Amino acid sequence: MARDDIVERTLGELARQVGGELQGDSDLRISGVAGIEEAQSNEISFVVGPKYVGKAHESKAGALIVPPKLRDLNKSLIITDNPYLAFAKILSIFAPKPRPPLGVSSKAHIGAEVKLGDNVCIHPNVYLGDSAVLGNRVTLHGGVYVGSEVCIGNDSIIYPNVTILDRCIIGDRVIIHSGTVVGSDGFGFAQDGTSYFKIPQVGIVHIDDDVEIGANCTIDRATMGKTWIQRGAKIDNLVQIAHNVVLGEDSIIIAQVGISGSTKVGKNVILAGQVGVTGHLEIGDNVRVGAQSGIAKSIPPGQTVSGSPAISHRTWLKNCQILSRLPELRKKILSLEKRLAAIEQVTDS
Repeated sequence: MARDDIVERTLGELARQVGGELQGDSDLRISGVAGIEEAQSNEISFVVGPKYVGKAHESKAGALIVPPKLRDLNKSLIITDNPYLAFAKILSIFAPKPRPPLGVSSKAHIGAEVKLGDNVCIHPNVYLGDSAVLGNRVTLHGGVYVGSEVCIGNDSIIYPNVTILDRCIIGDRVIIHSGTVVGSDGFGFAQDGTSYFKIPQVGIVHIDDDVEIGANCTIDRATMGKTWIQRGAKIDNLVQIAHNVVLGEDSIIIAQVGISGSTKVGKNVILAGQVGVTGHLEIGDNVRVGAQSGIAKSIPPGQTVSGSPAISHRTWLKNCQILSRLPELRKKILSLEKRLAAIEQVTDS
Protein backbone atom coordinates (compact mmCIF):
# COMPACT_ATOMS: atom_id res chain seq x y z
CA MET A 1 0.00 0.00 0.00
CA ALA A 2 2.94 2.34 -0.50
CA ARG A 3 2.12 5.70 -2.01
CA ASP A 4 4.19 8.05 -4.10
CA ASP A 5 2.74 11.16 -2.47
CA ILE A 6 3.44 10.19 1.13
CA VAL A 7 6.87 10.73 2.70
CA GLU A 8 8.44 7.57 4.07
CA ARG A 9 8.58 7.13 7.84
CA THR A 10 11.32 5.50 9.84
CA LEU A 11 10.45 2.59 12.06
CA GLY A 12 11.47 4.68 15.05
CA GLU A 13 9.00 7.42 14.08
CA LEU A 14 6.20 4.88 13.71
CA ALA A 15 6.98 3.33 17.08
CA ARG A 16 6.78 6.74 18.76
CA GLN A 17 3.52 7.58 17.02
CA VAL A 18 1.79 4.44 18.33
CA GLY A 19 3.52 4.38 21.73
CA GLY A 20 5.18 1.03 21.02
CA GLU A 21 8.52 -0.42 22.07
CA LEU A 22 11.04 -0.50 19.24
CA GLN A 23 13.21 -3.55 18.73
CA GLY A 24 15.56 -3.48 15.75
CA ASP A 25 16.60 -0.89 13.19
CA SER A 26 15.08 2.47 14.12
CA ASP A 27 16.27 4.00 10.82
CA LEU A 28 14.53 1.42 8.65
CA ARG A 29 12.49 3.30 6.01
CA ILE A 30 8.84 2.20 5.82
CA SER A 31 6.67 3.33 2.92
CA GLY A 32 3.55 1.22 3.31
CA VAL A 33 1.51 -1.43 5.10
CA ALA A 34 0.60 -4.89 3.80
CA GLY A 35 -0.59 -8.33 4.88
CA ILE A 36 1.90 -10.74 6.40
CA GLU A 37 2.16 -12.76 3.19
CA GLU A 38 2.27 -9.84 0.74
CA ALA A 39 4.50 -7.39 2.62
CA GLN A 40 7.85 -6.41 1.12
CA SER A 41 11.07 -5.15 2.70
CA ASN A 42 9.89 -1.52 2.69
CA GLU A 43 6.54 -2.36 4.32
CA ILE A 44 5.28 -3.19 7.80
CA SER A 45 2.74 -5.86 8.78
CA PHE A 46 1.35 -7.20 12.06
CA VAL A 47 1.00 -10.48 13.96
CA VAL A 48 -1.54 -10.93 16.76
CA GLY A 49 -1.14 -14.54 17.84
CA PRO A 50 1.10 -17.62 17.91
CA LYS A 51 -0.67 -19.31 14.99
CA TYR A 52 0.84 -16.72 12.64
CA VAL A 53 4.43 -17.15 13.87
CA GLY A 54 5.29 -19.48 10.97
CA LYS A 55 4.09 -16.92 8.44
CA ALA A 56 5.96 -14.20 10.32
CA HIS A 57 9.25 -16.08 9.94
CA GLU A 58 8.61 -16.52 6.21
CA SER A 59 7.41 -12.96 5.63
CA LYS A 60 9.46 -10.52 3.59
CA ALA A 61 8.11 -7.61 5.66
CA GLY A 62 10.73 -5.13 6.78
CA ALA A 63 9.13 -4.92 10.21
CA LEU A 64 6.24 -6.34 12.23
CA ILE A 65 3.87 -5.06 14.89
CA VAL A 66 3.59 -7.75 17.59
CA PRO A 67 2.39 -8.36 21.17
CA PRO A 68 5.01 -8.74 23.92
CA LYS A 69 4.85 -12.56 23.84
CA LEU A 70 6.25 -12.53 20.28
CA ARG A 71 9.25 -10.30 20.96
CA ASP A 72 11.63 -13.17 20.10
CA LEU A 73 10.90 -12.99 16.38
CA ASN A 74 14.08 -12.37 14.42
CA LYS A 75 12.89 -9.17 12.74
CA SER A 76 12.64 -5.48 13.42
CA LEU A 77 9.59 -5.08 15.66
CA ILE A 78 7.18 -2.60 17.17
CA ILE A 79 6.01 -4.27 20.40
CA THR A 80 2.69 -3.21 21.89
CA ASP A 81 -0.09 -4.68 24.03
CA ASN A 82 -2.61 -3.90 21.29
CA PRO A 83 -1.02 -4.72 17.90
CA TYR A 84 -4.31 -4.37 16.06
CA LEU A 85 -4.80 -0.81 17.29
CA ALA A 86 -1.21 0.08 16.43
CA PHE A 87 -1.71 -1.44 12.99
CA ALA A 88 -4.84 0.68 12.47
CA LYS A 89 -3.00 3.87 13.45
CA ILE A 90 -0.06 3.14 11.15
CA LEU A 91 -2.39 2.14 8.32
CA SER A 92 -4.14 5.50 8.67
CA ILE A 93 -0.80 7.22 8.02
CA PHE A 94 -0.27 5.45 4.71
CA ALA A 95 -3.88 4.99 3.60
CA PRO A 96 -4.93 6.90 0.47
CA LYS A 97 -6.60 10.14 1.44
CA PRO A 98 -9.17 11.34 -1.09
CA ARG A 99 -8.86 14.96 -2.08
CA PRO A 100 -12.19 15.96 -3.63
CA PRO A 101 -12.36 19.26 -5.44
CA LEU A 102 -13.62 22.06 -3.24
CA GLY A 103 -16.73 23.98 -4.10
CA VAL A 104 -20.33 23.46 -5.11
CA SER A 105 -21.25 21.71 -8.34
CA SER A 106 -23.46 23.68 -10.71
CA LYS A 107 -25.49 20.46 -11.05
CA ALA A 108 -26.44 20.44 -7.36
CA HIS A 109 -29.77 21.85 -6.15
CA ILE A 110 -29.24 24.43 -3.41
CA GLY A 111 -32.41 25.53 -1.64
CA ALA A 112 -33.31 28.93 -0.25
CA GLU A 113 -31.42 30.32 2.75
CA VAL A 114 -28.94 27.45 2.83
CA LYS A 115 -25.81 28.18 4.91
CA LEU A 116 -22.54 26.66 3.72
CA GLY A 117 -19.33 26.49 5.77
CA ASP A 118 -15.83 26.97 4.44
CA ASN A 119 -14.28 24.50 1.96
CA VAL A 120 -17.40 22.39 1.46
CA CYS A 121 -17.54 19.91 -1.39
CA ILE A 122 -20.94 19.30 -2.96
CA HIS A 123 -20.95 16.87 -5.87
CA PRO A 124 -23.36 16.81 -8.83
CA ASN A 125 -26.95 15.70 -8.24
CA VAL A 126 -26.97 16.60 -4.56
CA TYR A 127 -30.24 18.07 -3.24
CA LEU A 128 -29.99 20.58 -0.38
CA GLY A 129 -33.35 21.63 1.04
CA ASP A 130 -34.30 25.09 2.25
CA SER A 131 -32.53 26.41 5.36
CA ALA A 132 -30.11 23.48 5.54
CA VAL A 133 -26.82 24.24 7.31
CA LEU A 134 -23.46 22.66 6.46
CA GLY A 135 -20.36 23.11 8.62
CA ASN A 136 -16.80 23.52 7.41
CA ARG A 137 -15.20 20.91 5.12
CA VAL A 138 -18.38 18.87 4.70
CA THR A 139 -18.45 16.53 1.69
CA LEU A 140 -21.72 15.48 0.06
CA HIS A 141 -21.28 12.89 -2.68
CA GLY A 142 -23.53 12.48 -5.71
CA GLY A 143 -27.17 11.61 -5.15
CA VAL A 144 -27.29 12.75 -1.51
CA TYR A 145 -30.63 14.21 -0.41
CA VAL A 146 -30.55 16.65 2.50
CA GLY A 147 -33.96 17.85 3.65
CA SER A 148 -35.04 21.24 4.88
CA GLU A 149 -33.50 22.59 8.11
CA VAL A 150 -31.02 19.72 8.37
CA CYS A 151 -27.78 20.61 10.16
CA ILE A 152 -24.53 18.79 9.33
CA GLY A 153 -21.42 19.48 11.41
CA ASN A 154 -17.80 20.08 10.48
CA ASP A 155 -15.73 17.49 8.57
CA SER A 156 -18.63 15.11 8.02
CA ILE A 157 -18.68 12.89 4.93
CA ILE A 158 -21.95 11.75 3.39
CA TYR A 159 -21.48 9.09 0.71
CA PRO A 160 -23.61 8.65 -2.47
CA ASN A 161 -27.37 8.20 -2.29
CA VAL A 162 -27.75 8.86 1.42
CA THR A 163 -31.06 10.46 2.47
CA ILE A 164 -31.20 12.78 5.48
CA LEU A 165 -34.75 14.00 5.96
CA ASP A 166 -36.07 17.28 7.36
CA ARG A 167 -34.76 18.80 10.59
CA CYS A 168 -32.35 15.99 11.49
CA ILE A 169 -29.08 16.95 13.18
CA ILE A 170 -25.72 15.46 12.22
CA GLY A 171 -22.66 16.20 14.35
CA ASP A 172 -18.98 16.77 13.55
CA ARG A 173 -16.81 14.12 11.84
CA VAL A 174 -19.79 11.88 11.11
CA ILE A 175 -19.47 9.35 8.27
CA ILE A 176 -22.61 7.95 6.63
CA HIS A 177 -22.21 5.32 3.92
CA SER A 178 -24.22 4.83 0.75
CA GLY A 179 -27.91 4.02 0.77
CA THR A 180 -28.61 4.88 4.40
CA VAL A 181 -31.80 6.74 5.32
CA VAL A 182 -31.83 9.01 8.35
CA GLY A 183 -35.15 10.40 9.53
CA SER A 184 -37.70 8.14 7.85
CA ASP A 185 -41.01 7.88 9.70
CA GLY A 186 -41.13 5.67 12.76
CA PHE A 187 -43.44 2.67 12.50
CA GLY A 188 -46.35 4.02 14.52
CA PHE A 189 -50.02 3.16 14.00
CA ALA A 190 -53.11 3.20 16.22
CA GLN A 191 -55.89 0.65 15.73
CA ASP A 192 -59.44 1.85 15.18
CA GLY A 193 -60.96 -1.62 15.31
CA THR A 194 -60.50 -2.90 11.79
CA SER A 195 -57.65 -0.82 10.38
CA TYR A 196 -54.71 1.30 11.40
CA PHE A 197 -54.45 5.07 11.80
CA LYS A 198 -50.99 6.52 11.15
CA ILE A 199 -49.46 8.34 14.12
CA PRO A 200 -47.65 11.45 12.84
CA GLN A 201 -43.91 11.16 13.44
CA VAL A 202 -42.96 14.72 14.34
CA GLY A 203 -39.60 14.17 16.08
CA ILE A 204 -36.10 14.08 14.62
CA VAL A 205 -32.91 12.01 14.51
CA HIS A 206 -29.94 13.49 16.36
CA ILE A 207 -26.52 12.00 15.56
CA ASP A 208 -23.64 13.12 17.79
CA ASP A 209 -19.98 13.65 16.87
CA ASP A 210 -17.65 10.88 15.61
CA VAL A 211 -20.41 8.44 14.67
CA GLU A 212 -20.00 6.16 11.66
CA ILE A 213 -23.01 4.55 10.00
CA GLY A 214 -22.68 1.77 7.42
CA ALA A 215 -24.45 1.24 4.12
CA ASN A 216 -28.20 0.68 3.75
CA CYS A 217 -29.12 1.41 7.36
CA THR A 218 -32.41 2.98 8.44
CA ILE A 219 -32.69 5.25 11.46
CA ASP A 220 -36.27 6.36 12.08
CA ARG A 221 -37.23 9.76 13.38
CA ALA A 222 -38.90 9.92 16.79
CA THR A 223 -42.63 10.06 17.23
CA MET A 224 -41.91 13.06 19.47
CA GLY A 225 -38.54 14.23 20.72
CA LYS A 226 -35.57 12.49 19.12
CA THR A 227 -34.00 9.24 18.14
CA TRP A 228 -30.49 9.73 19.50
CA ILE A 229 -27.21 8.17 18.32
CA GLN A 230 -24.65 9.29 20.87
CA ARG A 231 -20.98 10.19 20.45
CA GLY A 232 -18.62 7.63 18.98
CA ALA A 233 -21.18 4.92 18.22
CA LYS A 234 -20.36 2.69 15.23
CA ILE A 235 -23.12 1.08 13.18
CA ASP A 236 -22.47 -1.64 10.59
CA ASN A 237 -24.40 -2.18 7.34
CA LEU A 238 -28.08 -3.18 7.17
CA VAL A 239 -29.10 -2.06 10.66
CA GLN A 240 -32.61 -0.87 11.60
CA ILE A 241 -32.98 1.57 14.49
CA ALA A 242 -36.56 2.45 15.31
CA HIS A 243 -38.19 5.63 16.61
CA ASN A 244 -37.05 7.11 19.94
CA VAL A 245 -34.19 4.66 20.40
CA VAL A 246 -31.19 5.98 22.33
CA LEU A 247 -27.89 4.37 21.37
CA GLY A 248 -25.17 5.06 23.93
CA GLU A 249 -21.66 6.37 23.45
CA ASP A 250 -19.03 4.13 21.84
CA SER A 251 -21.46 1.27 21.30
CA ILE A 252 -20.97 -1.13 18.40
CA ILE A 253 -23.92 -2.42 16.36
CA ILE A 254 -23.07 -5.21 13.92
CA ALA A 255 -24.84 -5.97 10.62
CA GLN A 256 -28.53 -6.87 10.46
CA VAL A 257 -29.37 -5.84 14.02
CA GLY A 258 -32.88 -4.53 14.62
CA ILE A 259 -33.69 -2.33 17.63
CA SER A 260 -37.37 -1.67 18.31
CA GLY A 261 -38.86 1.63 19.41
CA SER A 262 -38.02 3.50 22.62
CA THR A 263 -35.29 1.09 23.69
CA LYS A 264 -32.30 2.62 25.48
CA VAL A 265 -28.89 1.09 24.79
CA GLY A 266 -26.09 2.06 27.18
CA LYS A 267 -22.44 2.96 26.63
CA ASN A 268 -19.87 0.53 25.21
CA VAL A 269 -22.49 -2.05 24.32
CA ILE A 270 -21.84 -4.63 21.59
CA LEU A 271 -24.80 -6.13 19.70
CA ALA A 272 -23.45 -8.85 17.41
CA GLY A 273 -24.90 -9.70 13.99
CA GLN A 274 -28.64 -10.29 13.59
CA VAL A 275 -29.53 -9.48 17.20
CA GLY A 276 -33.18 -8.50 17.61
CA VAL A 277 -34.27 -6.20 20.44
CA THR A 278 -37.90 -5.64 21.38
CA GLY A 279 -39.21 -2.21 22.33
CA HIS A 280 -39.17 -0.15 25.53
CA LEU A 281 -36.21 -2.00 27.08
CA GLU A 282 -33.03 -0.81 28.77
CA ILE A 283 -29.70 -2.43 27.94
CA GLY A 284 -27.06 -1.40 30.47
CA ASP A 285 -23.54 -0.15 29.91
CA ASN A 286 -20.89 -2.66 28.76
CA VAL A 287 -23.39 -5.37 27.82
CA ARG A 288 -22.30 -7.95 25.21
CA VAL A 289 -24.94 -9.78 23.15
CA GLY A 290 -24.04 -12.80 20.99
CA ALA A 291 -25.03 -13.14 17.34
CA GLN A 292 -28.66 -13.95 16.44
CA SER A 293 -29.83 -13.42 20.01
CA GLY A 294 -33.35 -12.25 20.83
CA ILE A 295 -33.61 -9.64 23.59
CA ALA A 296 -37.07 -9.67 25.16
CA LYS A 297 -36.31 -8.06 28.52
CA SER A 298 -33.98 -5.43 29.93
CA ILE A 299 -30.36 -6.40 30.65
CA PRO A 300 -28.38 -5.03 33.63
CA PRO A 301 -24.96 -3.44 33.03
CA GLY A 302 -21.95 -5.65 32.39
CA GLN A 303 -23.79 -8.80 31.36
CA THR A 304 -22.83 -11.10 28.47
CA VAL A 305 -25.82 -12.92 26.99
CA SER A 306 -26.68 -15.12 24.02
CA GLY A 307 -29.59 -17.12 22.62
CA SER A 308 -33.24 -16.48 21.94
CA PRO A 309 -34.62 -15.57 24.37
CA ALA A 310 -31.25 -14.37 25.59
CA ILE A 311 -29.73 -15.95 28.70
CA SER A 312 -26.29 -15.93 30.31
CA HIS A 313 -23.68 -16.67 27.64
CA ARG A 314 -22.13 -19.48 29.71
CA THR A 315 -25.53 -21.11 30.25
CA TRP A 316 -26.26 -20.78 26.55
CA LEU A 317 -22.97 -22.53 25.68
CA LYS A 318 -23.85 -25.39 28.04
CA ASN A 319 -27.28 -25.62 26.45
CA CYS A 320 -25.69 -25.79 22.99
CA GLN A 321 -23.56 -28.73 24.11
CA ILE A 322 -26.66 -30.54 25.33
CA LEU A 323 -28.59 -29.69 22.16
CA SER A 324 -26.08 -31.54 19.99
CA ARG A 325 -26.59 -34.64 22.15
CA LEU A 326 -30.40 -34.63 22.11
CA PRO A 327 -30.78 -37.58 19.66
CA GLU A 328 -28.46 -39.69 21.81
CA LEU A 329 -30.22 -38.63 25.01
CA ARG A 330 -33.62 -39.40 23.48
CA LYS A 331 -32.52 -42.94 22.67
CA LYS A 332 -31.30 -43.40 26.25
CA ILE A 333 -34.57 -42.10 27.69
CA LEU A 334 -36.65 -44.39 25.44
CA SER A 335 -34.48 -47.33 26.48
CA LEU A 336 -34.84 -46.46 30.16
CA GLU A 337 -38.62 -46.11 29.77
CA LYS A 338 -38.82 -49.61 28.25
CA ARG A 339 -36.69 -51.09 31.04
CA LEU A 340 -38.79 -49.31 33.68
CA ALA A 341 -42.00 -50.52 32.10
CA ALA A 342 -40.65 -54.11 32.11
CA ILE A 343 -39.68 -53.83 35.79
CA GLU A 344 -43.10 -52.40 36.69
CA GLN A 345 -44.81 -55.26 34.81
CA VAL A 346 -42.82 -57.87 36.76
CA THR A 347 -43.50 -56.05 40.02
CA ASP A 348 -47.26 -55.82 39.36
CA SER A 349 -47.48 -59.51 38.55
